[in-house]
Amino acid sequence: MQKSAYIQVGERRYREDKGLYLEDLEPGLIFEHRPGRTITATDNIWQSLINMNQHPIHINEHYAAETEFGRLLVGGLVTFNIVNGMTVSTVSQKAICHLGWDKVRFPEPVFVGDTLYAESEVLSRRNSNSRPGQGIVVVETRGKNQKDVTVVTFERSILIPSRDYVAKK
Repeated sequence: MQKSAYIQVGERRYREDKGLYLEDLEPGLIFEHRPGRTITATDNIWQSLINMNQHPIHINEHYAAETEFGRLLVGGLVTFNIVNGMTVSTVSQKAICHLGWDKVRFPEPVFVGDTLYAESEVLSRRNSNSRPGQGIVVVETRGKNQKDVTVVTFERSILIPSRDYVAKK
């Protein structure tokens, strides 16, 4: 599949065009999302507190040093949100809506200073029964750290338009 990241909108004028249409998301395709993102202490503490996660292992260095991890543990929702956000420009930039996230797992810990990368595999695609010109795509996303160790996995269902549906608007 070759898809241009730009569409021509005038003479010598182009606009960025992120995201894929229903037809582009074929089962079995894997997309590597870049750039990676290094997690800072500020990311971890702010996002943990925004999420109302006040467990000291995420926000108290002294407490965390006394645990089996020996340092601050990045909160699961921090990891999830960053990895999920990395996928938007490819997987859901053109989405009509998100239908849900399933099978969220955190097989390994994430620490401040880790750099996260993401990849998404298209698991399935089907036309919507109730919304002509739209379809449901299910992707599995894997977040990995700088050592290529998987730290989060999840499935995501998204309602995405076809090219024809958008062209008719």
